[in-house]
Amino acid sequence: MKTIILSITILLSISLNAQNPIGAWERIHTSNNGKELRSIVIFSESHQSISIYESATGKLIHSNGGTWELEGKKMTEVVEFDTDNPERVGNAVVFDINIDDKFLEIVGSEMKFHKIDNGAPGELSGAWLMSARIRDGKKQERDITRPRKTMKILSGTRFQWIAYNTESKKFMATGGGRYTTENGKYQEVIEYFSRDISRVGMKLEFDYNLKNGMWNHKGYSSKGNPINEIWTLR
Repeated sequence: MKTIILSITILLSISLNAQNPIGAWERIHTSNNGKELRSIVIFSESHQSISIYESATGKLIHSNGGTWELEGKKMTEVVEFDTDNPERVGNAVVFDINIDDKFLEIVGSEMKFHKIDNGAPGELSGAWLMSARIRDGKKQERDITRPRKTMKILSGTRFQWIAYNTESKKFMATGGGRYTTENGKYQEVIEYFSRDISRVGMKLEFDYNLKNGMWNHKGYSSKGNPINEIWTLR
């Protein structure tokens, strides 16, 4: 009997893991004008984002994201930002997916992504809102419930930050790429940037620490300006 129960538990665990989209997924495809495009989807436990950009230049083609829920094969996303169709903000989008431990496919489309990571190593995996800045030694807090948001969403190896407004439905800017965390250092490699593709390829290193669900992030921006930010997990 114990053997039977253990076998059922293992099979259930495998089934649940196969249906778990948390992590990062990638699709490489070609634009109408023959340029190679990279689509990266990041899922945290509650939020998701997709960015599509030219592989060679880092030019952003499209980005959208918001909250997600998965019931069986049916995924429901409530849009928080969309670079091309702001009227979608606040609306629910429902579609079917097929998912296993290697691929995620949107049923009825050509969109099939392969898994890059499952959220590991995961110290910073999640969706974060900028909740404060420290300037001249003084903490300047932000109300994270307000419509104007700066979100950073991370898998185990990928990151994307997005500035947007859920009330006006305005998208401001985004950028993303790869990241690592090691010995208290957080390093980003920028692969795309909506405002200035000259920053693509830059490596930025920050001191960071986590305390009580808060991420303190200190270093220099891609413009060379000092930053000292606090992010709160959504």
